[in-house]
Amino acid sequence: MVLLAHVRSAFALSNGTYGIPRMTRELRDGGRRRIARLMRENGLRARQKRRFKRTTDSHHAWPVAPNLLDQNFTATGPDKKWGADICVPQQAA
Repeated sequence: MVLLAHVRSAFALSNGTYGIPRMTRELRDGGRRRIARLMRENGLRARQKRRFKRTTDSHHAWPVAPNLLDQNFTATGPDKKWGADICVPQQAA
């Protein structure tokens, strides 16, 4: 019962991410098989990492602004070249 209380406490402190190997290292007593049995019997399962999901669609059908500078950022004077990350057309007021 004492070991189960330690297992539940460590599991809660890890936000449910500690599985059997890390739980065994954290507690350092009780043995791997015993901790595994306690976790299994009490329904304590580690949450798995989320899979990588690509969020950028490089093959879209929308128009792409032309690259007028072509990595040449030297200007002949002030206010000759401007750079921006996102260009959104503003509505006329």
